[in-house]
Amino acid sequence: MKGEKNDVIKSMTGYGRAVGTYAEKQITVEVRSVNNRYLDCNVKLPRLYSFCEDAVKQAVKQSVTRGKVDVFVTVNLTQSSDVRIAINRPVLEGYLSAMKSIADSYPVRDDISVSAISRLPDVFTVEKAEQDEDALKAQLLEVVAQALRNYDSMRRTEGEALARDLRAKANLILKKVSFVEERSPQSVAEYREKLFSRMQEVLSSTTVDEARILTEAAIFADKVAVDEETVRLRSHLDQLQAMLNTPEPIGRKLDFLMQEINRETNTIGSKCSDLELARTVVDVKAELEKIREQIQNIE
Repeated sequence: MKGEKNDVIKSMTGYGRAVGTYAEKQITVEVRSVNNRYLDCNVKLPRLYSFCEDAVKQAVKQSVTRGKVDVFVTVNLTQSSDVRIAINRPVLEGYLSAMKSIADSYPVRDDISVSAISRLPDVFTVEKAEQDEDALKAQLLEVVAQALRNYDSMRRTEGEALARDLRAKANLILKKVSFVEERSPQSVAEYREKLFSRMQEVLSSTTVDEARILTEAAIFADKVAVDEETVRLRSHLDQLQAMLNTPEPIGRKLDFLMQEINRETNTIGSKCSDLELARTVVDVKAELEKIREQIQNIE
């Protein structure tokens, strides 16, 4: 499935199941996954199919790049197969000889029976007809492929829901950024007015130095200016929206992008002396934390 074009992001969590019936057997494959930083694939197979483990893992790698993936394979016989139960005579004779020795040497009741002997280890051997390993592998991989398609479908559905949620949160943050951009100059003007009023109170009988007021206001404006940060923040949020439309796995990239977004938000917060701006930054951080939690589910 690698290289296949996708139109949505995928969740790392998912489940898929498929069943295939072939002559005398039925093969069932279940695939399930949870979040994980890297791809960790575990395959549980019946002993007869153990030689297929690497092939199954390769099939998973073609479809999945991240997540803890478990693949469970069960095989049920639907018809009688070429199986022969034989007596393991050397082992049986060894048991009988040991039992006879016990009966001759010790005062115990000789109650040897067929049912008792049949329960002893290795008395019987199970002989199966020669199996075509290539045919077995081809059948198994056919069912694995269908299970992976079903699994992938569920991950796409969850991915669509995640993308919608993240876009909504990013748009909400953009509105908060717009408020910061509008409010920041107003806070400078309000600071200048407060400074002028205070100086008038302190120097009630003296003319207030307008130049000094302008200088102090300019210094304050420079300290609280967030223009550069909001521009970068908007750029990062645009990049987030664009990444949600890419068909490639973006989980790790989103992790890095969130670090950059948080950095700009923290810088804005450190420059805010205005109560409304401070509250807005807190709201932004709350939404960013929600986004950070959500992207942990994205492949």
